[in-house]
Amino acid sequence: MWYSLCKYVLVGPLLRLLGRPHVEGLEHIPRTGPVIIAANHLAFIDSLYLALVIPRPLTFLAKQEYFTGTGPRGRATRWFFTAAGQVPVNRTGGDAAADALAAATRILESGGAWAIHPEGTRSLDGRVYRGRTGALRVAMATGAPVVPVILDGTDRMNPRGRKLLRFTKVRISVQPARRYPAAEYRAQVRAATDQLMREIAEQSGRPYVDRYAATFAVEKSAAGGVRRG
Repeated sequence: MWYSLCKYVLVGPLLRLLGRPHVEGLEHIPRTGPVIIAANHLAFIDSLYLALVIPRPLTFLAKQEYFTGTGPRGRATRWFFTAAGQVPVNRTGGDAAADALAAATRILESGGAWAIHPEGTRSLDGRVYRGRTGALRVAMATGAPVVPVILDGTDRMNPRGRKLLRFTKVRISVQPARRYPAAEYRAQVRAATDQLMREIAEQSGRPYVDRYAATFAVEKSAAGGVRRG
């Protein structure tokens, strides 16, 4: 109920007004059954636009801290992430990655749609960065198809460091689904993930960087600046 209320009444109309989203390729999303939505990551509002335009309810994995805050702000944050289809996951400790992948597997085994940004964090300069292998590890283990989605314009609407959203044009392109057979070696998962991210970069018209976005962000912060692409 909260998901639909957020999508059609509380947040969705504002996103449509601000971004005038243009969407293509929705026919590539299976109407039923497990599916993994893998999108590039440009801004905080990326997940909101995915939930807005994709007809199926999406489930995201979010930091457990978003659901444990106290006071009015903590309760509002908890409500918002719940309404947006987020599932709390403990991302601290040695079992954090395993717990996250187990949660994603449960979503898919129940026939749901799991949405993820394989880059793990937002791009600072608009380029597409190396992906974490979790999405394809789960895809190979469950047999769920992976549908790449390309977002464009969300970084102009929601630039880093600015709280107010801007009017702009958001474009969302859904690519044909890919299926990945079970892999015997880690190197196979790594190679498949790299290929997926290169395809997303090519289809988006953005350069691909074979480095993790989080590592790049730390290095640029230490150097005192970020190059805008």
